[in-house]
Amino acid sequence: MKEIKAYIKPHMLSKVTRALQKVEGLTGMSVTDVRGFGRGRAKGAPRGEDDLLDYSLRMKIEIFCKDGNVEEIVSLIEKTAHTGLRGDGKICVTPVEMAVRISTGERGEIAV
Repeated sequence: MKEIKAYIKPHMLSKVTRALQKVEGLTGMSVTDVRGFGRGRAKGAPRGEDDLLDYSLRMKIEIFCKDGNVEEIVSLIEKTAHTGLRGDGKICVTPVEMAVRISTGERGEIAV
């Protein structure tokens, strides 16, 4: 099992979501509003009370999936969220040791 985290521009969320809904075997995803900065903002960011105003709004997508779905999902997000401009985002994939479905007690890949 893997966890995929993708940070994308807010205006790309609907497009990415529509594309992901077509992936067979995708059981769901979570979306969170997040703020942050990349390499371009880190060096010249002003210091002081208004620091929070200089963060960029992004959407974080979290998906837990079987190993066999990872490449399709990552490629789809990469292609769909791409604008060609700076700050298109990042995608990270990490291993998941265990998943538990609280409602049924199922464990492992079946819980995803």
